[in-house]
Amino acid sequence: MTEGRLAGRTRPLAIATGVVVLEFAAAVTGFVASSLLPIVADDLAAKSDLGLLIAGSSLGLFVALPLASRVLRRWGPRGTLAAGMCAYLGGLALAACAQVAWMFALGQLTAGLASGLLAVFGISSAIRHLDERLRVRVIAASSAMWILPALVGPAATLALDHLVGWRWTLLLPVPFVLFGRLLVVRAIRDAPAEEGPPRPLGRTLLVPLGAAGVVLGVGWWPLAALGAVLTVAGMIAILPAGTTRLRHGTPAALGAMVLFAVGYFGADSLITVLLTRGFGVSLGQAAIVLAAAPLCWAVTSLVATRFTAARKFPVAGLGLTALATAVLAIELAVGGSFAVALVAWALGGIGVGFAYPGLYLRATTAGTSGFTAAELATAVITAECLGQLWGRAIGGTLSSSAGTGGLFTSYVLFAAALLASACAAARSGVVPGSCGGRVARPPQEKGLN
Repeated sequence: MTEGRLAGRTRPLAIATGVVVLEFAAAVTGFVASSLLPIVADDLAAKSDLGLLIAGSSLGLFVALPLASRVLRRWGPRGTLAAGMCAYLGGLALAACAQVAWMFALGQLTAGLASGLLAVFGISSAIRHLDERLRVRVIAASSAMWILPALVGPAATLALDHLVGWRWTLLLPVPFVLFGRLLVVRAIRDAPAEEGPPRPLGRTLLVPLGAAGVVLGVGWWPLAALGAVLTVAGMIAILPAGTTRLRHGTPAALGAMVLFAVGYFGADSLITVLLTRGFGVSLGQAAIVLAAAPLCWAVTSLVATRFTAARKFPVAGLGLTALATAVLAIELAVGGSFAVALVAWALGGIGVGFAYPGLYLRATTAGTSGFTAAELATAVITAECLGQLWGRAIGGTLSSSAGTGGLFTSYVLFAAALLASACAAARSGVVPGSCGGRVARPPQEKGLN
């Protein structure tokens, strides 16, 4: 009996630790890839193929999303972990051994596909086996995992490249990924597979097809626009019914997540351009502003989860971030200063820190949607990633015009998206009569908590 109680306590802790470690691995992967990009392009003589080098991992993720829930249902936790880890290691090895750009891109595509599959695996495990109180803390801790890589990642990556070369440096995230995945799979090794028929595949495959159009259509807007239309059609098939109408509960939370990602990540991707071109400050000062928001986001998330009213923060937090983004647009129009931009974007990060844990929790709570844990995990990853893709594509297209008119228009649109996200979040509370904040599970599985 004592051993059973001990296992009951340690299992959720192992899952939570594994998910947080995996988020740290994702952060390390992102900073390693972005820091090594110029070096890889030089070594592979691929300066004219930067789009190909960058697109691989993103497209792999979008390919994985429509397939992940089916793989989990058919192969279970052990089979999914084994397939995902083999594909991840094989993809990184191929990229590290690449002699030409297309081989590097293929390796990154394979690793990105595996990362998407394993991300759905990790998040769905948290949804199934962790209660709300622990899940919201895991979400906050996961946000904090981006602080250390953001502060030391680029410098450490370049130092390691100097010592051992970019090919070995590319493998830096592997130990963290292995450790996190093994923690999660050991904790849920006896869990039964989710029941229920798989949702139709069909239109969901439009997501990777459309994402390829958006990513590869940079500089040619007709292809990018067609890709955006295709991703919308595919996303509607993946997300719960009523998401486009912001139906109360989980659909509204997922709609708010899409709008948040468009507004915040779109604005964040252009901060250095806004400050250097629009405000006339140095790149070093722009980097300080760029780092302020994620740092404030991470710290505020950890603080916000200590309050019992954390679930009520999304509307106020998103409203604060919308206001901060609007201030940047106004400052650009009237001639702003570095100090105002720093304070505004730091407040934007604080707003996200208050909003994100509660919003993410609502978006991954079944409510009346009838989705399984794997489908909810796929839905929230799709909502956030497509929102990021659209926000950056919109910003990149508008800001490429001469002068600062495109930048001003971009930030006005981003502020509007964040304000709309706050309105959607107001409709995302748990619906009375739903499953009380947890994904419904078979009776034999409930003992795992």
